[in-house]
Amino acid sequence: MLVAEEFVGTLDDEEVAERVESGDPLTVAVDETERRRSRFRTTAADGTELGVVVARELRDGDVLSTGERLVVVSLEAVEAMALDFGGVGNPDRVAVTTALELGHAVGNRHWDLAVDGQRAYLPLADSRERMEATVELHLPDGATVEYDEVPPTLFDEGDAADHSHSHGEADHSHGGGESHSHSHGHGVRSLDPKSGADSHGGEEP
Repeated sequence: MLVAEEFVGTLDDEEVAERVESGDPLTVAVDETERRRSRFRTTAADGTELGVVVARELRDGDVLSTGERLVVVSLEAVEAMALDFGGVGNPDRVAVTTALELGHAVGNRHWDLAVDGQRAYLPLADSRERMEATVELHLPDGATVEYDEVPPTLFDEGDAADHSHSHGEADHSHGGGESHSHSHGHGVRSLDPKSGADSHGGEEP
């Protein structure tokens, strides 16, 4: 079994990209759990068994080396609930209330939350029905609940919203409601400087 122990760089680096293009690299898709581990076993796209031992959290486009072959890493997308506030009348007026109520509801369950413009994303940590029941009371009129495939790095602290969407039709339209709870907001990732949300949360070893 080959073992990738050296981090070479990323495909954004022209020299690294040229090495990959001119070689015969292995490609491997890494899931959300594996990318945070310092070592794991996996199988490359061509069926080659591969061990990965690197002291870093893997990212899409990372290039590793086994000493014999280069290994190009891609990240598997995760399914997320997408809360769309684009249809809310006067969204600035409800922004603070909605942010506080959602922050309490999500933080109390230790769910990650990423905000990108007028959309908020929560990776599916429970059934769709239970998650909808949790958030729907905190959504103003005009907000909709959809589902999307997004890269796991969307929920990393400080990451930009660089991902593609495969939006489905909105599942629900919600009326406003008041709910008050007390908790500490875990895993909130703000991708919009205007949102003012702080980001918290640790990484797996």
